[in-house]
Amino acid sequence: MPGGVNSPVRAFRGVGGEPIHARRAEGAILETADGRRLVDFCMSFGPLILGHAHPDVTRAIAEAAARGTSYAVTTEAEIEMAETIRGAIPSVEKVRLVSSGTEACMTAVRLARGATGRNRILKFSGCYHGHADGLLVRAGSGVAGLAAATSAGIPASYVEHTLVARYNHLDDVERIVAEFGSDLAAIILEPVAANVGLLQPYKGFLREVRDLAARCGALLIFDEVITGFRLTFGSYQSVCRCGLRPDLVCLGKIIGGGLPVGALGGRADIMDRLAPLGPVYQAGTLSGNPVSVAAGLAALRRLKSDMPYDSLAQRTGAYVAGLAEAARKAGVTVQIPTIGSIFSLFFMDRVPASFEDIQQTNAERYKALFHSLLADGVYLPPSPFEVGFLSTAHDEALLEGTLPAWERAFAAAARVG
Repeated sequence: MPGGVNSPVRAFRGVGGEPIHARRAEGAILETADGRRLVDFCMSFGPLILGHAHPDVTRAIAEAAARGTSYAVTTEAEIEMAETIRGAIPSVEKVRLVSSGTEACMTAVRLARGATGRNRILKFSGCYHGHADGLLVRAGSGVAGLAAATSAGIPASYVEHTLVARYNHLDDVERIVAEFGSDLAAIILEPVAANVGLLQPYKGFLREVRDLAARCGALLIFDEVITGFRLTFGSYQSVCRCGLRPDLVCLGKIIGGGLPVGALGGRADIMDRLAPLGPVYQAGTLSGNPVSVAAGLAALRRLKSDMPYDSLAQRTGAYVAGLAEAARKAGVTVQIPTIGSIFSLFFMDRVPASFEDIQQTNAERYKALFHSLLADGVYLPPSPFEVGFLSTAHDEALLEGTLPAWERAFAAAARVG
């Protein structure tokens, strides 16, 4: 395998050292192949809001697999999944299930171009929408450490149709819309950017972007692969409580319960342009895979029943306060923004507002913190440009037990210039 991995961040290039290899996991504990038990704050980069191997999910997987692992024929479970998503997200009228968040975003862009007859897309630096060619421009996540924050192998003709603004910089959006608005098919962004560390939108920023998109006739696409069903039972448009409605929403991660899945939803008049009703082609043998859908439905049913979001947010806030105190004792300046059960660490003197700000973080301090925690049995995402997650399995006793490790880790970070 190139680099010994099947996804780059797993290789630990962002933090150095030898990567871990997993053997099994349960709840909030990840067990490595060499027998270490780690308190996991990566949680498969977001899907596992109920923790590893939740019994509802594993039971649903076993029962579905026993009936057949793939049909390429529509099932009642797919319809239930679509109805669940539609019922939870105000802007969604129709849903297309796919196999990944990358595929959802790729399809959203193609659909926007097909619906508008335009070519250009506006994205925001640091927002990562998967590895489709036209979107891997000034992206975050695993490519944030590259000099150009992009990838080799993307023709210049693809890139020329992708425009880039700075997150939270409305003046950038206004300037681009003024110059290219007549050929702008869509504006795509994470409403809360969580693939480059955590960036929250300034008050009014998303509303202004919504208005600018409508004014020039472009579609607004929310990439909620991370935030969908993470902050509430639904999407960020419900959390912000401002009546903000994108035209299309991309989902993934939590709606698969830890199995590969993605979804695209939005206005019926736009979604009906997808084949077989319309001219925009998208297909997938494993779209709506019965095992993935069963896992996702089990997770969503449990979330809807328990509604753990407020308690998770409170637990995360209390935990982050403990981390901030540990940093203060060590004499380390760190920003730990949080929303819901998501948190991020930036070794800098102010909370960043854009990808450009985040690039000023002291990555060497993060590396020292990461390895100190790992040695103490705490696993953070292996990159300074990722976020951490809590799950319902991270109870207060478990969290409290990790605080001494954090104190030692911040002391290790303090020794790095």
